[in-house]
Amino acid sequence: MNIDTLIGSNRLLDHPFYRRWEEGQLRDGELSSYASQYRHFEAMLPDFLSTLVDQLDDADARQLVEANLADEVAGPQTHLELFDRFALTVGGTAQPASPAMAALIGAYDHAAASGDPSFALGVLAGYEVQAAEVATTKGDGLATRYEVGDDGCAFWRLHAEVEVDHAEWTLAAAQRGNTEAFIAGARESSTVWWAFLDEREALAVA
Repeated sequence: MNIDTLIGSNRLLDHPFYRRWEEGQLRDGELSSYASQYRHFEAMLPDFLSTLVDQLDDADARQLVEANLADEVAGPQTHLELFDRFALTVGGTAQPASPAMAALIGAYDHAAASGDPSFALGVLAGYEVQAAEVATTKGDGLATRYEVGDDGCAFWRLHAEVEVDHAEWTLAAAQRGNTEAFIAGARESSTVWWAFLDEREALAVA
């Protein structure tokens, strides 16, 4: 399925916030604030995937999402633990979810509660089809522009690799369901992610 069909014009790497990240133009405090907010998503994701697994009747689709979930929580360190190493490196702290992050989490919660696994897979895909490329750019920018070491970059380096599989698995699982609902979910997801970056940019201007 063509990525433009899923995300429309909301290609995250085109957003001014990520362009400034890539160019080394983020101001003091922007990385720490971003990390503090993004953690809410990373902490929520395993529960979202677990709920989605329970809703999938098709055995092949369920196995694909289970593989995604296993990546999140297995290994010497979970993805959340790896993210916390990044957050610690850039000065992230525990903070309440911002309005845009609360809306983003709400979109995933709504998808999980909708009872429509095709729609929920779309919400998952709206970010995952972009995630490997985004993670690659983030990791490169952190290392070359902000002098973040391997420990702080490890989360993004890993996701630059595994998100290729996650996107393929999610798209394969979606082929077993309702294409229209899947695309609707992906569009909603890409929209709330774009809005989260809009919020980051607005705070920087303020």
